[in-house]
Amino acid sequence: MEIARVDVGEITLNTALAGSGPPIVLLHGWPHTWRLWGGVIEILAESRRVIAPDLRGTGGSTRAATGYDLQTVADDIDRLLDVLDVSDALVAGIDVGAPIAWMFAERHPARARRLAVMEAVLPNAPGAEEFFADGPPWWFGFHAVDGLAEAIVTGREDHYLGWFLDGGTVTALAPGLREEFVAAYSGYDSLRCGFEYYRRNALNSSQIQSAVADARRVPVPTLAIAGGVVGHVLGVQLQPITQNLRTVDMTHCGHLIPVDDPCGLAVALAEFADPESADPQQYS
Repeated sequence: MEIARVDVGEITLNTALAGSGPPIVLLHGWPHTWRLWGGVIEILAESRRVIAPDLRGTGGSTRAATGYDLQTVADDIDRLLDVLDVSDALVAGIDVGAPIAWMFAERHPARARRLAVMEAVLPNAPGAEEFFADGPPWWFGFHAVDGLAEAIVTGREDHYLGWFLDGGTVTALAPGLREEFVAAYSGYDSLRCGFEYYRRNALNSSQIQSAVADARRVPVPTLAIAGGVVGHVLGVQLQPITQNLRTVDMTHCGHLIPVDDPCGLAVALAEFADPESADPQQYS
C-alpha cells in the first residue's frame, strides 16, 4: 500500500492506494479517515485498484476553510481521479461519504461506473420520515452551530469522539484504530473541519433537491447496503431516483460495516462491481 498526498487544486488529499485492476474508490464518514476501510482494502486489493482518500479537512488532507458541501467535495474526488488517470470507477461511501458518493455519481455519471452507499441519509430527500420520526439525532444540531461544538469538545476529544466510535460497532475497533481516529480529529481546527460537514446540511439539501427536481433518475447502477443503525433508509430514498437499484442486508453489523464485517462487505462490493466474474470464495 502507498500513501500519497495528491494535489487536486486548492487542496491536497491524503490518499491510500493499493492493488491493481478495476478501480474502486472508498469514501469514509465522520469521525473517521481512510483507515476505516483498512480490512476491506486488504481484501479488495488482491484483484482491484483501491483508492481511499481522507476527505477534505480530515486525516492527512488539507484543513480547508470552506468547501464542505456535497458538490464541492464530490468535485474533489473527480479531480483526484483526473490526477490518478482513472477514467471511471466504482465509488462507495459510508456515513457522510455516502451522500458525497451519490452526488459524485449524479454530477459525473460517466465516471461513476457503479455506486455503493451505506449507513447514511440523503438530506431532505423523501423516504426518511420514519427514521426521523422523533427528530434528527441530537448531534446534528449541536455540530451545526458555527464555532460551538469545537469550542466545547477541544480538550475532551477522547470522551466525545469515543462515544461515537465505541457505539459504532457490534464488535470493536482494532487496537490503535480508535486512538488514530481521535488523534485525526483532535484540536480546534481539526474538529471544525469535521463539523463543517454538518453545517452544510441546508446547502446539501438544496443541492439534492435541485439534482432530482426534474425527476431524473441517476443512471448509474447503485447498491444500497443496510447496516444495523440506519438500516434500509437509503434504499427507500434511492428507489424513486435511481434507474438500477440493488440492496444488500448487512444489519448484523453496527454502523461501521467495514469494521464489523470487512470480508462480507468486500464480497458484496466485488459481486456488485463485476457480478459475472466475482468469486465469493476468493474473499473468504
